Amino acid sequence: MVTGGKSLKKFHDLICNDNCKDIKLTYFIMIFASVHFVLSHLPNFNSISGVSLAAAVMSLSYSIIAWSASVAKGVQPNVDYGYKSSTTADKIFNFFSALGDVAFAYAGHNVVLEIQATIPSTPEKPSKGPMWKGVVVAYIIVAICYFPVALIGYWIFGNEVSDNILISLEKPTWLIAMANLFVVIHVIGSYQIYAMPVFDMIETVLVKNLNFTPSFTLRFITRNLYVALTMFIGICFPFFGGLLGFFGGFAFAPTTYFLPCIMWLTIYKPKKWSLSWITNWICIVLGVALMIVSPIGGLRQIIVEAKDYEFFS
Repeated sequence: MVTGGKSLKKFHDLICNDNCKDIKLTYFIMIFASVHFVLSHLPNFNSISGVSLAAAVMSLSYSIIAWSASVAKGVQPNVDYGYKSSTTADKIFNFFSALGDVAFAYAGHNVVLEIQATIPSTPEKPSKGPMWKGVVVAYIIVAICYFPVALIGYWIFGNEVSDNILISLEKPTWLIAMANLFVVIHVIGSYQIYAMPVFDMIETVLVKNLNFTPSFTLRFITRNLYVALTMFIGICFPFFGGLLGFFGGFAFAPTTYFLPCIMWLTIYKPKKWSLSWITNWICIVLGVALMIVSPIGGLRQIIVEAKDYEFFS
């Protein structure tokens, strides 16, 4: 919600070029959310395949634009590559938040099984074959997108680079505006991919545990309430970096980095002190540590940024 709203606002500001009335970020988040009030009623992953494909293409496109426009801009005068924080506490907490950012960026394992469930599978031709190829290709694309942006962005802007590098860029205006529009399309798809399992979980709990009757009305109310809740949170706390750090540790560290390892150890019971046993336990320990420290750093960053923020501005 926050990313979509900020990118929409940046697109608007670049296109208008100070000729339009300034519109609050709140309204752009609401515009972005309005798309999901419609798309969230699509029934399953197959029905959003077109949106997902567009999101993947847009991700690669705006990443290339981001690093190429940064190179064209050139290294900024008086660029500083040192720590931005002045105190030891700031450095430590910002490091914790950054760990959450990384965890968020490389998360997604928790929706892999949902995606794999849509692939036809037989004993002769199990779905794990094409799924493994898809995962490998996906992470190659992720590397192509992330690493050039991270390395070149830091080289050009140093520690003054924005959480969203496209916010740091202004020219060429048409290209940066187009890149921000690509970001909007990308996060429309990613929101739906992450929301689909949540919708399924909520509706399953309501039907099986609370004895609600499966119906269009139930789907309509629950999905709209979820979108409205995420919109409200985005409007109240539009702090991109802090939210990434907080949710990267609080939500994605368990489901991505250590719960799968615990499940694997429970099911397969590898020999103690074997390579697979040691590897999984290392992932569990690091994942738990990530879950503890990242939300602390992210929450502190949100609190610091909120000091000068006016609600619904």
